[in-house]
Amino acid sequence: MTADGKILQVDETHHPDLFWAIRGGGGNFGVATRFKFQLHDLGQVYGGMLFLPATADTIASYMSEADSASEELSTIANVMTAPPMPFLPEEVHGKPIIMAMMVYAGDVANGEQVMAPFRKLAAPYADMLRPMSYTEMYPPEEGEYHPVAAARTMFLDYVDKSVAETILKHLQASTGMMAVAQLRVLGRAMARVPADATAYAHRKSKIMVNLAALYEKPEDKPTHEAWVTEFEKSIQQSDRGAYVNFINSVGEDELRAAYPGSTLEKLRQVKAKYDPTNLFRMNQNIPPMKA
Repeated sequence: MTADGKILQVDETHHPDLFWAIRGGGGNFGVATRFKFQLHDLGQVYGGMLFLPATADTIASYMSEADSASEELSTIANVMTAPPMPFLPEEVHGKPIIMAMMVYAGDVANGEQVMAPFRKLAAPYADMLRPMSYTEMYPPEEGEYHPVAAARTMFLDYVDKSVAETILKHLQASTGMMAVAQLRVLGRAMARVPADATAYAHRKSKIMVNLAALYEKPEDKPTHEAWVTEFEKSIQQSDRGAYVNFINSVGEDELRAAYPGSTLEKLRQVKAKYDPTNLFRMNQNIPPMKA
């Protein structure tokens, strides 16, 4: 439903400009009331969490293995200080760890072989990798605890030993309740889509990174914001983009990072066509192009 109350069917042949925009442009153009997906039977996956000691070598090696792994493997490496989880040895609490979330969507029988290089990086603190249903990766959250985070999102070209050392240095310097650098290797099927095919234009970006410090007291915000700002600067590389869903405050610089090149101008044109008064603005807002 668009801002003027019209119900539109949107696809490659119906309103293709709007179809292009909503695949990356978020809720700026209307309210989606129905989706049509092509589903694929996945069955079981091989995955779970793998906890490894975080050193510069293990971080860099993990990222290298993830980059060269089978296309059916997706990973998120959370480099962080170990919380007092009951399945982690007590002597590990407070030490730097890699909390890896891993899903192999290929033949489950090959799962052990695919995960073997990661298990060999170091003796795991905990190994929860096994055949499972995909939904088991995300158990229901318990409680109402929602701490505040000072956070930044960015893309990197690579994570080598030097970058890993910088990551560890900044994590250990944080005074937050918890500090984390989340690393996601990209590419593969996503990168085979042309950059201008959708409003998500970061098809060639190599690694998505989220940096965060969690804290409770509002008066501590300046300290943690300064920390995450310096952290971001210390590892910035050639890719100055950002993933829009992880951007908290959106100004012109943030929009340019999320929508590089001509993408932002095209989005503003589509916005002016379908929502000229900017009715849908409680989001990572794209103002309409002025006439």
